[in-house]
Parts: sequence; structure tokens; C-alpha cells
Amino acid sequence: MKTPFAQIKYFGPAASGAKKIARFSLAALISLSLVLVPVLPANAAARIKDIVDIEGVRENQLIGYGLVVGLNGTGDSLNNSPFTRQSLQAMLERLGVNTLGETVRTANVAAVMVTANLPAFAAQGSRIDVNVAALGDSDSLQGGTLLVTPLLGADGEVYAIAQGSVAINGFKAQGDAATVISGVPTTGRISSGALVEREVLFDLGAQRSLRLSLRNPDFTTARRLALAINDFIGAPVATPLDSATVRLTLPANFNGNIVDMITDIEQLIVETDQPAKIVIDENSGIIVMGRNVRVSTVAVAQSNLTVTIAESPEVSQPNPLTLGVTATIPRTDLNVDTTNSNLAMVQGGVTLAQLVDGLNALGIGPRELISILQAIKATGALQAEIEVL
Repeated sequence: MKTPFAQIKYFGPAASGAKKIARFSLAALISLSLVLVPVLPANAAARIKDIVDIEGVRENQLIGYGLVVGLNGTGDSLNNSPFTRQSLQAMLERLGVNTLGETVRTANVAAVMVTANLPAFAAQGSRIDVNVAALGDSDSLQGGTLLVTPLLGADGEVYAIAQGSVAINGFKAQGDAATVISGVPTTGRISSGALVEREVLFDLGAQRSLRLSLRNPDFTTARRLALAINDFIGAPVATPLDSATVRLTLPANFNGNIVDMITDIEQLIVETDQPAKIVIDENSGIIVMGRNVRVSTVAVAQSNLTVTIAESPEVSQPNPLTLGVTATIPRTDLNVDTTNSNLAMVQGGVTLAQLVDGLNALGIGPRELISILQAIKATGALQAEIEVL
């Protein structure tokens, strides 16, 4: 039987403008990849604490609106950010300063949005970091100080109060004819800038049962997780409810509470498993594939179409002592070159990684590779799910 070959063109520095045609055996390249690719385990082992989230142990997002003062003329303008002036007047009136009928300048003030994450079990009086971002047309928050800003939760209650000097990661320098901007000077951060005023009540130690949520849902992984916990505890305390949830129940004879049990089991190693999947980003040409992807017996061929257009206009001069004018005559050289590759047979059981290695060795780019993978999937020979971003 004749070995299938694929034909490619190479245009590179070594070619010095000349076309070089090379012939490679796709079967030989895939066979070579079988030798070069190391044999790895089909699944990856991970600790339970790295693959699950515990019910009730979560952060809560906070948001607030405030003012940053003390800016060196880089604050909001009156015309484009009228809410900054209104907020500043309202704050001054609460402090007993009457600004009625006065023109309040906001060149040193900027309206900002303040965001933070309230950690699980954060107690009253503890401090958390906050992020500050300009809301108006301020040029920079450098040197500014955030005034007292209540941070609200999704329920509208105040959970923290933020205040402090804003530290930014960028700067802006401007002259009459040039401007230099490094980073984003309109965003900043205040380390330990918020004081927790309200706690999210959840008594984890008093719970008799709770749920473990898998970050990557999978039925096989959920069952393996439950078996590992039951084998370690010596009792049926873990029950898989679905592909993403395992219920954990505290046995009556356990020496400790649910927190003690979590501490004991979170270091257990579990072999994770995931379905075969390929993720394709057509905009950037990125392909990410899972280890378990397999390809059935399929034949692959690719045809390359190259269109070359060269413009070489000519200048036409009129005869002497005539009324003619100099004119440019366009000339276009158009060449169409089609290169067809022979049909290459890929035997069943070849992994997608080995197929991709062979196609890459033939010079096939990401765009063509995406089209080939989608075509193989359409034939039913690709045993995997394709997700296009």
C-alpha cells in the first residue's frame, strides 16, 4: 500500500525568495510523536480542598460610592461630572458647611466607586482591602484620600466602612506637546482600608451536615471523592447527590465537630476525571484540548490556495512639444496557485495530541487546524465535545 504524503510550501529566510516544496509522511510523523510524547497518567490527582467548595464558606461582594479628595488638579470637571459637585455639596452640608449659592470647584475631588470582598467568617473590627475606581473624568487619583464610604451588600445593608489614602499603580505626566501615561492612574487600592461593621452569621461548627460542591462537575469524580472520604472515616458519611454535589454528614460517634471532619478529609488525594472536550477561540486561533480526546479512523486532506498580486505601474511620458500630460498606467500581475495534498489516513485510537503534533509538523497553522478539527467532528470521528468561544 502506498504511504500517503502531504505537500506543503515553505517561504522563509533560508529560501531567499525561492519556493521550497517538501514531502512528509503523515503516518511517519504521527508514529514519531508516539515515541516523543511521554506516557502520562490519564487522570490528575488533587487534594479535596483544591477541587471543592464548602457550603457556606464563601465571600460576599461589597460596593459603595465615595469621594477622593486631595488631588493635584486631576479631579472631575464641573461640566462632565455634575454628580461630583452635588456629592461634595451634600457632604459639606452634613458637616455643617453651608454652600447654598456658592460655586464649588471639583478640580481636587473625584467621584469613585469602591468595591471589596468580605471574606467568610470576617468578624467585626477586622480589616479588608478595597479597590477604588474613578467614576467621572478624573485624570489621576494619585495622592488622593478616600473619605468615609459605606460599603453595601446585595441586601442593601452596610457591612464595612472604607477610608484611607489611595495607592495607584500608574502615573500621568503631561506637557504642552506630549503626554506620558503608565498603567491606569484612575484606579487604586487601599490595603486594609475598610473596617468590618457587620458579620455574616453562619455557625459552621454547629452544622450536622453540609454539601461539598465540585468546581468541575463530574459524576466519576464525585463518586471517587465520596469513596475516599468514606474509606478514611470508616463510615458512610459522604453521599454523591449529583455530578457537582457530595453531601457530608457528621457521624454520631465522631470525636469532634464538622470543622474537625473537614480538616481531616481536605488533604485526601482524589483522582479527578473530566469528559473529553476541546475549547476553540476562533478570534485568537487558540486551541485547548483535554487529555481524553480520541480520534477514530479518518482520512484527512487539505488544499491550500495561494493568490499572489503584484502591482508594477508604469509612467507614460508625452512626446516633446505636445499637449499631452504625464500619466501612470496601472499594471497588475495576478497568479493563483493551488496545492492539493494527498488523502492521509489516521488510524483509530490515535489521540488528538498525536494528530495535532503530526499536522503541526506539516506546517498547518491554527486556523487550518481548527477547520480540520471541526470537519473531523462533523464526520463523527472525533470523540469529544467542541466548545467555540
